[in-house]
Amino acid sequence: MEALLKSRTHCGTLKSSDVGEKPVVVTGWVYHYRDQGGVIFVDLRDRSGVIQIVFDKAEGEELIEKADTLRAEFVILVEGKLRKRAPEAINKKLPTGEVELLATKLEILSKSKPLPIPIEEHEDEASEENRLKYRFLDLRRGPMQETLQKRHQFIHKIREYLNDKTFWEIETPMLNKSTPEGARDFLVPSRIHPGHFYALPQSPQIFKQILMVGQVERYYQIARCFRDEDLRRDRQPEFTQIDVEMSFVTKDTIMELMEDMMRGAFKETFSIDLGENFEQITYHDSMEKYGTDRPDMRFGMELTELGEWAGTTEFKVFKGTVESGGRLKALCVPGGAKLSRKEIDDLTKWVVQDFKAKGLAWVKVVDGKLESVVTKFLPEASQKDLLEKTGAKDGDIIFFAADKASVVLATLGALRVELAQRLKMIEREWKAVWVVDFPLFEYDEQDNRLKSLHHPFTSPLSSQVSKMIELGEKISSGSLKENLNDMLSLQSDAYDMVINGVEVGGGSIRIHDSELQKASFKLLGISDEEANERFGFLLNALQYGAPPHGGLAFGVDRLLMLALDKESIRDVIAFPKTQRGQCIMSEAPSEVGDIQLRELSLRSLVKKPEK
Repeated sequence: MEALLKSRTHCGTLKSSDVGEKPVVVTGWVYHYRDQGGVIFVDLRDRSGVIQIVFDKAEGEELIEKADTLRAEFVILVEGKLRKRAPEAINKKLPTGEVELLATKLEILSKSKPLPIPIEEHEDEASEENRLKYRFLDLRRGPMQETLQKRHQFIHKIREYLNDKTFWEIETPMLNKSTPEGARDFLVPSRIHPGHFYALPQSPQIFKQILMVGQVERYYQIARCFRDEDLRRDRQPEFTQIDVEMSFVTKDTIMELMEDMMRGAFKETFSIDLGENFEQITYHDSMEKYGTDRPDMRFGMELTELGEWAGTTEFKVFKGTVESGGRLKALCVPGGAKLSRKEIDDLTKWVVQDFKAKGLAWVKVVDGKLESVVTKFLPEASQKDLLEKTGAKDGDIIFFAADKASVVLATLGALRVELAQRLKMIEREWKAVWVVDFPLFEYDEQDNRLKSLHHPFTSPLSSQVSKMIELGEKISSGSLKENLNDMLSLQSDAYDMVINGVEVGGGSIRIHDSELQKASFKLLGISDEEANERFGFLLNALQYGAPPHGGLAFGVDRLLMLALDKESIRDVIAFPKTQRGQCIMSEAPSEVGDIQLRELSLRSLVKKPEK
């Protein structure tokens, strides 16, 4: 057996030029089985593909009897003679379709129970729940095999590129101190230090910055990250990042390098051309034109500002909103006049429920005139001006959103993409763009404090460094609201890569000066004591010759989902969690015994159901 396994050939690699006197050994899973009276045909499948095996009675009764016991997904070893198929028997659908293996020896290595899910090519023949429960079977299907292979090839290309650019691959700790910022940490109790906890990394951010202080200069890692947050189709509690950091670089250097890396990896792995010289758009323009900082620029439909126009109307909703400091914007949808009243009502319910909009006013353009219940509030001059501002033509529809800026942008931004998909405006093409010049902070009204738009280690633009330090001093002695507008006007030296409306990666130039980092913490309402408690080891490192540095992280799962046109990142991960954070196959998370809890000095407050 060992000798046979050593001489094994992969099923999908066999071809007519391999035909000869030398015996061929293949192993794999029984895919299809056909008994044609005295001759049994088996399609044998391994990772490389499928080969047809012929069991002929002329080769011995014992062999044919053994072959007759085979069933789907039995694991077998076959030795035989490779031969060409008859011309009429050639299967052009298979790479190995010109040859077949006449079996002379059969070993059954493992048997299989009847399958609980089909493993044919069609994904819709089994529910996602069953596919995840029997993931070990689901992984055998062609689409999953191809996905895992492409994932491997993609990461391999990334590693090749970065190695060639003199980066070092370095692992950062998986068990670290909890420094909550953004999502919740996954905590790991320490047995040796009762009452103390490690945290699984949300990202390697602080450690990769410390590597720059440590003179590494160019670092990367295919990093596992963990975030205890609510899940959706593009989020998992554990995920993989391409994590990169560099010293003595500018934003432009990083963007140029990462753009080149992604362009090459997409081309070589997926045969996808991302184009030359990715477009750049500022955060401000992206929000104003597309209602989002993740703009899908494969189609037009830019938003139109109508603040001044509102005053020319007699519609109180429009005028009142603008007069009270709100915003009025419009979305002109080419060909949208064919939307039915029910479709419009459904869209209205959607934006009210999901984006907290107060409603969704609209007008249709029919024979050069506006038709809607709001038209009576629009004087003729206002109607004419509206058509000019939006560029609306016959057959179009114009949607309006009047509210505070965040609601208006979110509503029309989502509506733009939804209608482009529904009206089939999006071609299957690729459009990559950099979004730059983000605000450094955003205001959290509920907690009455500033929050980092990216993270607190992001540097402001070099022209605004002194202003940020001044604001840090002011906030120590003054109130937040007195300086709020100045703080919200600060822009970060940050950049996100967006492909087809999906944010696939983001990064920034980091703060490398300890005083500037302290100023950032002050603006975020983090006291010196709290900063030292949470980030003291970084602040300490920055005092010992920290070079200017910056970096970026890409979401591998999100990139694969996009490139392979999958509905969810669960389809590109070998063992994903459900939307409730569960692994149905292994039944994780699970309870642990009282003995384990006592060893960790823990006690569960969850009441166990009575047995």
